[in-house]
Amino acid sequence: MARVSQAHLDARRRQILDGAAVCFARNGFHATSMQDVLKEVDLSAGAVYRYFSGKEELIAAIVSEVLGQVRASFEEASSRTDPPPPDVLVCEVLGRTLAAKASLTVDGKPAFPRLVVQVWTETLRNDELSAVLSEGYRTVHAAWVQIVEAYQAAGTMRADVDPDHVARTMIASVLGFIAHQSLFGPAPVEVLGDGLRALMSVPEPTPGP
Repeated sequence: MARVSQAHLDARRRQILDGAAVCFARNGFHATSMQDVLKEVDLSAGAVYRYFSGKEELIAAIVSEVLGQVRASFEEASSRTDPPPPDVLVCEVLGRTLAAKASLTVDGKPAFPRLVVQVWTETLRNDELSAVLSEGYRTVHAAWVQIVEAYQAAGTMRADVDPDHVARTMIASVLGFIAHQSLFGPAPVEVLGDGLRALMSVPEPTPGP
């Protein structure tokens, strides 16, 4: 029997993950069965179960992959001596993430924002998935704290604000933008970048007499 190449195995795993992501985004986790996933990816049960034991493992793999990509992007930025300003950095990272998932659609609309909302809902009842998401958030938050500290050290961001507070705000803005897309339809990441840039330009209020 011919040996299956690693490239083939990776492509098959990618096919399964993408198909499952579309199913979960379309119907949610509870309404999606493994049979739905098998039908979506057009593979036998044996072919899918070779890679994943079931829905729970599929969900965790999808979440871990996305969070890993986002974390790596922000960690790379945090290692720079002069990271780009927040509006530019957010657009770069979120733009790459959305572009990587652009081929996944539900009824002609991007599936990724809907999938993110489904993940949030599932974490309320799934302790294992909640732990995966919490760990991913922790690493992204830590990277953002380093980025903020670099801004402050360079004098490009005021130093009297706790980096933790800025990191939480930046993460919340990205999550809110994704939720907005899920509810109201796609929008280019430049919309978020423009909004952040405008807010960053607001001067401090002048103290009263």
